[in-house]
This record gives sequence, C-alpha cells and structure tokens, in this order.
Amino acid sequence: MLDGLDPEQREVALALNGPVCVLAGAGTGKTRALTHRIAYGVRAGMLQPSSVLAVTFTNRAAGEMRGRLRQLGAGGVQARTFHSAALRQLQFFWPKAVGGELPRLLERKVQLVAEAAARCRVRLDRNELRDVTGEIEWAKVTQTVPADYPAVVAKALRDAPRDPAEIGQIYAMYEQLKRDRSVIDFEDVLLLTVGILQDRHDIADQIRRQYQHFVVDEYQDVSPLQQRLLDLWLGDRDDLCVVGDASQTIYSFTGATPEHLLNFRTRHPGATVIKLVRDYRSTPQVVHLANGLLGQARGRAAEHRLELISQRDPGPEPVYAEYADEPTEAEGTARRIRDLIASGVPAGEIAVLYRINAQSEVYEQALADAGVPYQLRGAERFFERQEVREAGIALRGAARAGGNDSLLDDAEDLPAQVRAVLSTKGWTTEPPAGSGAVRDRWESLAALVRLAEDCARARPGATLSDLVAELDERAAAQHAPTVQGVTLASLHAAKGLEWDAVFLVGLTEGMMPITYARTDEQVEEERRLLYVGVTRARVHLTLSWSLSRSPGGRASRRPSRFLTGLRPGSGSRGGAAPGGAPGSVERGTATRRRGPRGPVRCRVCGTTLTEAGAMKLMRCEECPSDMDEGLYERLHDWRAERARELGQPDYCVFTEKTLMAIAERVPTTDGELASISGVGVRKLGRFGADVLAICAGGERGTEGGEA
Repeated sequence: MLDGLDPEQREVALALNGPVCVLAGAGTGKTRALTHRIAYGVRAGMLQPSSVLAVTFTNRAAGEMRGRLRQLGAGGVQARTFHSAALRQLQFFWPKAVGGELPRLLERKVQLVAEAAARCRVRLDRNELRDVTGEIEWAKVTQTVPADYPAVVAKALRDAPRDPAEIGQIYAMYEQLKRDRSVIDFEDVLLLTVGILQDRHDIADQIRRQYQHFVVDEYQDVSPLQQRLLDLWLGDRDDLCVVGDASQTIYSFTGATPEHLLNFRTRHPGATVIKLVRDYRSTPQVVHLANGLLGQARGRAAEHRLELISQRDPGPEPVYAEYADEPTEAEGTARRIRDLIASGVPAGEIAVLYRINAQSEVYEQALADAGVPYQLRGAERFFERQEVREAGIALRGAARAGGNDSLLDDAEDLPAQVRAVLSTKGWTTEPPAGSGAVRDRWESLAALVRLAEDCARARPGATLSDLVAELDERAAAQHAPTVQGVTLASLHAAKGLEWDAVFLVGLTEGMMPITYARTDEQVEEERRLLYVGVTRARVHLTLSWSLSRSPGGRASRRPSRFLTGLRPGSGSRGGAAPGGAPGSVERGTATRRRGPRGPVRCRVCGTTLTEAGAMKLMRCEECPSDMDEGLYERLHDWRAERARELGQPDYCVFTEKTLMAIAERVPTTDGELASISGVGVRKLGRFGADVLAICAGGERGTEGGEA
C-alpha cells in the first residue's frame, strides 16, 4: 500500500494518529496520499472502513475518492460532500429529533428569492436576482441572520450588490416563504444538522460512535458553518486529517476562508504538519511560471505559499499572445487548438479558461467556425443525454437477463459485455469521422465503455449489475465520465481539473483582476484564481489578451498586472521569481480584416456594437432585419445537407448568425462573402462556391466544398 509513494506522501499515509495537516500544492498527488493513507489504515487494522468519513466539496471529487478507495480495497469508507453527509444524517434523525417527515428540499432558490423581492416591492433584474441569491447564501454559511445582515456586511467591508437593508428585508421574506411552504434549501441542510447536534447530545453521541476518523479535503474552502458542523462531528476528539493549499483559496465570496487551515496548528498545537511540493502534473516551465506568479503575492495566505518542484521532463515554454481585439483573440486561440489536435493532442485534453461565463460566446463561435468540437462545462449534464439514458436502460436490461441474453454469449468479461450491449446503440470500435451529432453520440457511449474498463480493473470479476449500480451512484452525484471535446469553462469551474493544454484568455486589467476587486485581499484572490488556472496545465500553456473589445476599437486595454515581471519585455517587479518565466511573446494577427478601422456600428441605427452576435450581423439584435427569407431557407437546407455529408454538427459549417448575415447582405463576390464574420479564408475555399451560387439564385456548385 505504501509502494509508489514519494517520501512526503508516505509520511501522510503513516500519520494515522492525532491531528494531521497536509499542505498540498497543485498537482502534488494529495488525493493519492489521502486514499493510500485511509486504505493503509484499513489494511493494517487501525481503521474500520465504516468508521471513516472523508468529506470534500464537489460530487465529482467525492466520486473520484470513492472510486480510488474501492480500487485500494477500502470500499466501505464513506466519501461525501459536506452537504451530502449532512443531508443523509438529517433524513435519518429528523423523525427522532423533530418528528414527521423532513421538509422538501428546494432545488433552486432563485424563484423563491424573486417572489420575496416582489413582496418587498423591490425590482431585481436577472443579474441582480442572481447576486442577491448569492448574498443570502453567503449570509447563511457565515451564520448571519436577516436582522444582522446590514451590520455584518458593514463590518466585513463587503460590497453588497444592493442596499444591505433591502437585501436584509428580502432575506427575511425568503425565510418566511420557506417556512410557509415547508421547504428547506441547501444551506438549511447544514444549519439544521448543526442545530440537532447541538441540542440533542444523544444523537451527536450516536454519530460520534459511528464516525471516529475524519478526513477533510480542500480545507482552505471550509466556511464557518461547515467548520461548526465538523467540530460537532468530532466532539472532544482530534482524530482529524485536513488537506489544503491557502494559495488555492478562490471562493471567499461564498463564505470560504483559509483561516481554519492557517490556524490549524494554533488550534491543534500537537498536530503533524506535512508539506507536499513535488508537482507530478506540470512541466518545469509551467511550474516556474506558477511559482513566479505566487512570488509576487502579498498577505497572510502568501506567507504560507508552497514552492512547487516539477517532477516531469521539460516541455515547451508558456506562450504569451497579444491580439488586436477579442474576436481576433478567439480566432487565434481556435487556430492554435486546431494545430494542437492535428499534432496529436486529444480535444478532450484541451481547455479554454476565462474569468466570467459571458466571455464564452466568442470562443464558442471561433471553435465552431474552425470545426473544433467543444463542450461547455456546467452545460448539459451527461446523464441527461438521450443516448446515455437509452444505454442505461439497455445495460440494466442485460444485467437482469444475465446469461439468458444472447448478446453476451461471446463476451467473457465486463468490458466485452458492455461493448456488446452498446454496439446495438451506435458504439463501434472505431469512432465515426468528423465531429457531428453522430460523433457526439459515439463519444458518450465510448465514455461508458471506458468506465466499464476502469470498473473491471478496479474490481476483477465485476458484473453488469455492479456497473449499473456504479452508473446509478454517479448519476445521483452527477459524476460524469470523461467526454471528448475542448472544454470551455470559467476559472472557478476549472478548480480540481487538469488538461494537457490550457489557454488562459482575456487576461486584461479589469478582467484579471476583475474590475470590482478593490481591496488588497480581493486583488490577491484574483491572483490566486489565475494561479489555479496556470496549474491546470500539464504541458502546453498559452496566456493571451486583446487590446480592444471590438475590431477597430481603441487599443486602450493593458495586460493583467499579474503578468508584469513574468512575460518577456514587461520589466521586473519586486517579489518576482528570479529571472521570471522565459516564455515567448507572440503578436496575434487575424487571417483577415474583421471590419472597418473605426468602431463597428449598427448599419440600421448607428449604435456602436460590442456583442459578438451583433457584430456578425452588423446590426443591433433589436433592429429590424432585411433578411431574404427565401435565401435563408435555401442556405439552411444546404447547410443541413453539407453537415450530414461531413458528419459534423450544422454549426461547424456555418453558425445560425452567419447564415442570417449572409441572407441579409446577399454577397455576390468572394470578397463580399469573406468580409462576413464567421466565413474566413478556410470556409471561403470550402463552401464559397456553393454559397455564392445559392445567393445568385442557383443551385450549389458541383465542385464547391472541396477543401
């Protein structure tokens, strides 16, 4: 169980007594150390599996930990999120502690917050509604009641999205509506569990007899409410192991604080403290940049930063790319991604990370124009896809039939059985060509095949019934297998993930750090967020920014201050890592001129355009369209036919907005067609003859479309 662990990881695995604090840098194998520690304790007879509770912050992380523990022979250990563990206890003890059934859990609180605001005669737009909902969540995890909210916000120097007195009123009304309708929210799950454990010592004692050893991952993200629950679980014991990295604290807006991690030695003077700094994820070049970035940090968290040491062979230097405008930056990123895929890097091992979700649109457009498959993290859930639901039904049926299913006659093991069943649903040994709907369906089924292979490796002799149970567990936790396709995600959503190639985009002042980060601590959290982004990359790392938002706009933007002293030519800065990251700077150029030299204006009303979709149409979305409806329908039919021929999604031929722009402007020459955003040189050569023929009122060209 200890073989293969480095000296520090081995120390973690052997430290089974008393309080233990593991300070683990990004990519240092903390999950490996944790799971081997638990499994070693179980194998050595020092830990009973049912007495161990491992808690973390995401369903995905909890699912991964459960899977690894099963592989190591410690399958009886509970690995859950704080909310999942608390909800399980609440459901079990509610009849005894309170009586009756547990109130219904409110899945989404936004609608109830909207109703509470309306009853308080406060008008909220969609963004304000989201922000106020976030404030209510923050108040609850910091154990702030509605009446105290304004004073607590003032004391904490927190920027409330609206007048604190108004938010306090909405918060109070929201709580009243929940009581009236007998519902609870996710924060209530923790609050109510804490309340029961505080009031009912007999129940607290029962839980403490059940769980005698606790492990907490990502301890830097613990909120005051979660810490209170952990204290109640522990009682007067100290059999606790926490793992965290103060330099990865990026969720303070939700109430998370690194203070519990930083003060652990103070609360537990006899604690064993182990530092993991050997980075197995990233190349020396990426690690050097990450260390340099933290070398400029300030504040208490920075005082406890870990200097990572890469254990990998050298790789390429990070690339710094400057572009004239956002669409050009997106196009340049898409080209680089296409080149990486052509060189052998799988699309599923590439990510584009940005500060806010609103930045994704222009990258979705650019990747679609380049014919690159992508997936939005946090978009459609894997287990809700039609092909996955159908596959689950087929696998469940085959599991029930057992040896009576003729499909399984020649299938000797679990992976072979799954391949046989899924072959009836479209899975083949070789993927289909292109990146269309057929390929998307195949990728989903292939993810299930890979999961079966992982299951068989972890548990030799596993059956179809075991796999179905695993799928049910994953579906409940939304712990999806890996699907191929470039990932588009916010930096916050990328926490805990890693890719071979990472593109950090939009790194300008006002976006990184974000414009509303005003205090020193808020700015430092933005630096930590960028650090998290950098450390997601294994080999290839590109950092880019654009000098203006729209084509022809004034080049008034500046690269992020966090890159000063790191990117070549940016000078030095106090606290920077010696020498900075060698890297390279490239000036991005568009393959074609994106528009006039001045700001892009609406051709109907003259308003300056800033949104990608509006710039594509050269008009405001609200302004009247002069589109040729007949032409649009013919283009639409042609696009569907070409997409089928190529085995790609429709958007990889032309997006909906590009078709609308063509139908509105009715180009007659190659130049006019190429000037429409979303066409470009590559697609002009591939589809130009067809499109111009259709625009002229004829049929598609017989040779159009040859690459």
